[in-house]
Amino acid sequence: MRRKVTVVGAGNVGATAAMRVAEKELADVVLIDVLEGVPAGKALDLAEAAPIEKHDSKLIGATNDYSHAEGSDIVIITAGVPRKPGMSRDDLLETNMGIMENVTREVASVAPESILIVVSNPLDAMCHVAFEVSGFPKNRVMGMAGVLDSARFRTFIAMELNVSVENTHAFVLGGHGDTMVPLPRYSTVAGIPITELLPPDRIEALVERTRNGGAEIVSLLKTGSAYYAPASAAVEMAEAILKDKKKILPCAAYLEGEYGIQGLFIGVPVKLGAQGIEEIIEIKLTEEERAALQHSADAVKGLVDDMKRLRGN
Repeated sequence: MRRKVTVVGAGNVGATAAMRVAEKELADVVLIDVLEGVPAGKALDLAEAAPIEKHDSKLIGATNDYSHAEGSDIVIITAGVPRKPGMSRDDLLETNMGIMENVTREVASVAPESILIVVSNPLDAMCHVAFEVSGFPKNRVMGMAGVLDSARFRTFIAMELNVSVENTHAFVLGGHGDTMVPLPRYSTVAGIPITELLPPDRIEALVERTRNGGAEIVSLLKTGSAYYAPASAAVEMAEAILKDKKKILPCAAYLEGEYGIQGLFIGVPVKLGAQGIEEIIEIKLTEEERAALQHSADAVKGLVDDMKRLRGN
């Protein structure tokens, strides 16, 4: 039986994720969006590229019809609105919280055994919504952030040292935002820690650029945000699950005491396989790194508390 991946949200991130899944022949793809005709149009466009790209993945687009998602192995959720001029942080949080609640409820009713990969922002907070509304076990709800942030760090390391990106490995922990925690000690080039290859001031510059990676692209695009790399990051996670790779990737996972953090979705290294998050990897941190991770967790907790306040809890 063919595998199925549903992508909710047919914007730039969702449509690019659908394209990557199809072209890698990981699964058949269902694209769902609230905009009439948009998911069907993009799915048809992608299907018409199949003879050229040489894949046989089937693509279906639907407007607010979740019946096509029935039996999905993985659901990638990219739905949500960006912050608009004049919109407060609370307005954005409340709007996207409502969207995530509706999407998750629909998905859970037709694909109760699926694994959820959340991409919508604010990411760590949206993971909490998906986790609570779906009722899924914690191993089947995760957020895409660490893979993207680590890829950005790897890119900047490769640029700085003029080496292949394939030689670079990096770990970025914490929430998805400016409190993220890139870890130079665990970031390597062909196994050599970057602390042996670069002076501290250059490492700090790369860390800072990684923290601001999304904002840098927004400032260049003027009218949008990143979507190629976020889509690739979500699909790398999906591929690890569909192929039962047991791949260790940094993802937003629900912690219950790991790293001293309780009851929050935070980016940490996890083992991804057929069951979703099959293990949370605890690595040794210095006091400074642990403090930075706790600071990031506090920022996520602030968002979760804000959601409770907005709900009137």
